Amino acid sequence: MEIAVGTGNLEPRSLLNRVAPGVVTARSEDLISLARMNSLWPMTFGLACCAIEMISTYMAHHDLDRFGIVPWPSPRQSDVMIVAGTVVKKMADPIKLLYEQMPEPKWVIAMGSCATNGGPYYRSYSVVMGVDHIIPVDVYVPGCPPRPEALMYGFLKLQEKIMKDGKDRGRKA
Repeated sequence: MEIAVGTGNLEPRSLLNRVAPGVVTARSEDLISLARMNSLWPMTFGLACCAIEMISTYMAHHDLDRFGIVPWPSPRQSDVMIVAGTVVKKMADPIKLLYEQMPEPKWVIAMGSCATNGGPYYRSYSVVMGVDHIIPVDVYVPGCPPRPEALMYGFLKLQEKIMKDGKDRGRKA
């Protein structure tokens, strides 16, 4: 015995669906932001113990690939830099150079207390008091070391920021 399912009260098809079925209308800024948001290629820059947590975020248990986030070894094809760990003054110039080699648009995630503000090595002669003194940071992921879930949440916040920036760009034009 089959159960019949009624259609109920359906709203009439819109004029656009009747005239041009299968056509999608959207602003180009929204489509570009959607593509950027769902295909992030981070360049992983692990400097200390936070790098282990960053690596575990890409493993099978957490699996960042399902968000469209695939690590990339070259700065020339990456659009996100993850700085994970203690930034010493000796590494400041290489970090800045790698950031400058990345194409626009580019974003930076500071992962862990050391990358955010120097961590337990605060006021040391050789430690930079946060990577934001060298390059602009978009998302800060706190913790010492932060859990992989925190980095995933940081990526979700970055995706929200990318969509918001795309909508704002569309309004200014």
